[in-house]
Amino acid sequence: MSMTGINWHAIGAIYRFEMARTLRTPLQSVVSPVLSTSLYFVVFGAAIGSRMQEIDGVAYGAFIVPGLIMLTLLTQSIANASFAIYFPKFTGTIYEILSAPVAWWEVVLGYVGAAATKSVIIGLIILLTATFFVPLRIEHPLWMLLFLVLTAATFSLFGFIIGIWADGFEKLQVIPLLVVTPLAFLGGSFYSIEMLPSPWQAIALFNPVVYLISGFRWSFFGIADVGVGVSLGMTLVFLAICIAVTGWIFRTGYRLKN
Repeated sequence: MSMTGINWHAIGAIYRFEMARTLRTPLQSVVSPVLSTSLYFVVFGAAIGSRMQEIDGVAYGAFIVPGLIMLTLLTQSIANASFAIYFPKFTGTIYEILSAPVAWWEVVLGYVGAAATKSVIIGLIILLTATFFVPLRIEHPLWMLLFLVLTAATFSLFGFIIGIWADGFEKLQVIPLLVVTPLAFLGGSFYSIEMLPSPWQAIALFNPVVYLISGFRWSFFGIADVGVGVSLGMTLVFLAICIAVTGWIFRTGYRLKN
């Protein structure tokens, strides 16, 4: 334990172990999501995008880039973190972690930090890849990095919760496939919600992913469906909720000690 009271050795050990697992499976962890997203750039950006009109002065191929990066970021963050904590539960090694002299938030920091790091790296690789297909500009690079890191951390924490909740491999896929991915597609990944008829515009605002994509897109082009302050606030609220739920799980032992 360090003088500051934080067990950096334990956090680092978990973090390094999870990052090493990514290096052992680069095709699945990095190459696969990058190639999948690149197909969207080829089909929607280069092929279809060239035949569509601009949206708020931005070429369609470039307009969808923030949404596609955010879509990949959400799914990869959840997948990385959920599997990372579910596997120790499945093998029984989680009891070694729970019995170690490590605070619950240090365990979470190690797992979630590694998952978020992987997602940010993938997001940056996809961003670099997109420049080969569509013309891009980033008007607010610091805001872009802030949204990238916050979103990766928030949904990695959400994935961590799913990994604890799941009692089977199939349940790891239920929420990402049936909830998160549809919300991402309906949250403005491929369009602006201002293009929707008036009743649907109001309904779309109940979709939390709208705020993530809107704020991230604003950092690129200076255009947004909702105010950037609202987007940042909604991201922080979701992060706070996930932290509170995680704390409750470790205090009560929900799905950890059974």
